[in-house]
Amino acid sequence: MRHVPGGAFQMGSDRFYPEEAPVRRVQVDGFWIDETLVTNRDFARFVAATGHITLAEIAPDPKDYPGMDPALAQPGSLLFQRTRGPVDLADYSQWWHFSFGTDWRHPHGPDSSLDGLEDHPVVHVAFKDAEAYAKWAGKSLPTEAEWEYAARGGLDGADFAWGDELAPGGAMLANHWQGAFPFANTLDDGYERTSPVGTYPANGHGLFDMIGNVWEWTTDWFAQPRIERKAKGSCCVPANPRGGTKRESLDPTNPDAPIPRKVLKGGSHLCAPNYCQRYRPAARHPQAVDSSTSHIGFRCIIRDKKEHRS
Repeated sequence: MRHVPGGAFQMGSDRFYPEEAPVRRVQVDGFWIDETLVTNRDFARFVAATGHITLAEIAPDPKDYPGMDPALAQPGSLLFQRTRGPVDLADYSQWWHFSFGTDWRHPHGPDSSLDGLEDHPVVHVAFKDAEAYAKWAGKSLPTEAEWEYAARGGLDGADFAWGDELAPGGAMLANHWQGAFPFANTLDDGYERTSPVGTYPANGHGLFDMIGNVWEWTTDWFAQPRIERKAKGSCCVPANPRGGTKRESLDPTNPDAPIPRKVLKGGSHLCAPNYCQRYRPAARHPQAVDSSTSHIGFRCIIRDKKEHRS
C-alpha cells in the first residue's frame, strides 16, 4: 500500500461529461491505498480462506426481477464482445451480453480460465463481493473523493493522471481502447482486454492503473454532485465528502425493479476517444450493486487513525 497525505483538491471536471460537474474544492484526510488493483491471485486467496461465493456464481431469483424469463435464471455475468463493424453507440446491448457460466474464475466466458491471468485485476465482482474482500483484508473500499484524490497523484485539475494529454509523444500510459470502439482496436497499448497490474507507469503517489484497465468500485451512492455551502453566499471546503443517498441512486429507467447504484471510477480498457472518454480521475459512472461485468474491479484503502487531542 502507499500513503496518500490528506489535503484539498479540485474535484470533478466541467470539460467532459455533465455528471462530473460542478468542479468543487474538497478536502480528504490521509489514508493508505493499495498500490495496485486487487488481482485474481489476491481474490483466490480470499475465496480459499472464506469460501466466498460471488454474485455471478449465484442464479438470480426471478421474484426479484419482475418480468424476467425464468429460463434466464442462471449464474453468469456481463461480458464484452467486440462487434463486427460500426453500430449505434447509444445501444450498449450491441456489445454487452449476459453470459451464463461467466464469473471471476472464467473471465472471458464459461470455457475460459485464469491461466496466465493471475496478476490481472479480478473482474466479474459485484459491489458486495468487493466489500466482502475488503472486510476480510482488514480494509475498506474508498469513497469517490478519496479515490479521485489518489488518482490525481498530486496534479490538481489535470485532465489525466499524468497531465492534460492522453498519449504524450505517442506514449501509452494506460490500458484503454485505441481505434474505433467497439469493433476496431489497434492494440497500441498491447492488450485486447485487461493487462497485468503495474504494466504502465505509476502516478505521482506511486499508484498503478488508477486510469484504465478496469473500473473501480467506490462506497458512494451515485447522484449528481453538488457544492455544499456553510452560509448563504459563502462556499466551504467540505471535509471527506460523500455522495448522494441510496434513494437518489435508484435507476430511473427501471421503475419496476429499481436497483441502487454506486459510483465507479477510473474508466477501463473499453474507454475510447470516440466513446466513453472516462479514462480520467474526474470521470464517474453509475453501476447497479447487483451487477458484475468483465471490466469492473476494485482496490482497498485503510484510513489514517485520527489523533485524539485534549
